[in-house]
Amino acid sequence: MRPADSQVLRGRRRFLSLGAAIAAGTLAPGAVGSLLAAAGAPSRGAAGYGPLRPVADRTTGLGLLCLPEGFEYASFGWAGDPLADGTPTPKAHDGMGIVRTEGTVATLVRNHEQVRFDGAFGPAASQYDPNCAGGTVTLRFDLEAGKLIDARASLSGTLQNCAGGVTPWGSWLSCEEFVSSMAHPSRGAAAARLTRDHGFVFEVPPEGGSSAQPLRGLGQFRHEAAVVHAASGAVYLTEDMDPEAGFYRFLPDRPGRLGAGGRLQMLKAAGHPDLRHGVPRGRELAVEWVDIPQPERGVTPEHGPRGVQAQGLAAGASRFVRLEGCIVAGDTVFFTSTNGGDARCGQVFAYHVDRGTLSLVFESPSDRVLDYPDNLCVSPRGGLVLCEDSSQPVQRLYGLDRSGGLFELAANNVVLDGSQRGPAGDFRGAEWAGACFSGDGRWLFANIYSPGFSVAITGPWDRGPL
Repeated sequence: MRPADSQVLRGRRRFLSLGAAIAAGTLAPGAVGSLLAAAGAPSRGAAGYGPLRPVADRTTGLGLLCLPEGFEYASFGWAGDPLADGTPTPKAHDGMGIVRTEGTVATLVRNHEQVRFDGAFGPAASQYDPNCAGGTVTLRFDLEAGKLIDARASLSGTLQNCAGGVTPWGSWLSCEEFVSSMAHPSRGAAAARLTRDHGFVFEVPPEGGSSAQPLRGLGQFRHEAAVVHAASGAVYLTEDMDPEAGFYRFLPDRPGRLGAGGRLQMLKAAGHPDLRHGVPRGRELAVEWVDIPQPERGVTPEHGPRGVQAQGLAAGASRFVRLEGCIVAGDTVFFTSTNGGDARCGQVFAYHVDRGTLSLVFESPSDRVLDYPDNLCVSPRGGLVLCEDSSQPVQRLYGLDRSGGLFELAANNVVLDGSQRGPAGDFRGAEWAGACFSGDGRWLFANIYSPGFSVAITGPWDRGPL
């Protein structure tokens, strides 16, 4: 065993011992298998936890969410709240994950999907491009008291940090969806302010700040999510592009040392070059992987910001559309296509690492059933939580139970008059993001993208499927 491998294993054991079994994929035996067994069945409704009703926030007293009977929540980390250094919390709350749990304290890292060029926030050492305002905030939450302890800047100088993923060694991968190249600059005043290439993944530690060094081997493209398969160390990545997108994996030369190089590849489903619609239900498709010879060549004169994608498609890789959330559970990697499927309302796929196959877990037949699933997470009992990001007037969190039944779990009910908290406005159409469960399964964390805050939801989880 190489020294790097032994370090990763030690970090993995510590990560699991801290109760983050969900993120590492150690669910109850057969839990995910039950959901996969239902793959391909016609969509159906499920009872879930019952009807939703407005519930007052523990923190503000406002009725920000609609939840089932018996559930409650606390908001925290609002946009504008002072961070540890006194600077305001940035807006655009997106992907999030728990990177550490010690005693009753959970440490979360949260992305901020800002596409602004008015300056980075936080310490200079954790800034990548000083004119860019995207990045991450690290928060510590007391699971016993149900309250935020503190929040600090941990990465900035990036752009459009969307989803990401927790690693088995307890760090966060933050992904840029904005792609640009100094060698082939875009036009416009905003682009003129860039001093670095963009479109990369960055690693954020549980303590201190990020080194703000891009993980170039993971490619330069419109990254959405990145998750690590614990047993192999491979990283699986989604690409948020329309009308074509790829599903990628990175095979590191040194597992756990993602900056040390490796191979980037793109998924090819044998006999199925186009997976945007018409995907056969109830079947596992054989998968191959094609190499991306130049993963850092994300912008080219011929293909614009599709340089990496073009390499994969030219080698025969399969086409998806707008791949978003991604999560790993054991040997299964779940990911969403926001507007994929015959109705263009969303798909949920599963890649089976051990078998090298791909299957369609769920496809929405109508925007009245589920519209544009985005971030997702696996629940303690093997179901999925799906974050909605659509044009619907009210955005919801959905649960997908182990038999493939879909139900409403929570609804955005944010309407503010500006007198108590946040700016005035109707924010019920703002997306959900960043869903993740605490290791003990008591708390579901999530973000309301705008006006920008996080919530911790708790209740009688054991009476239902999640």
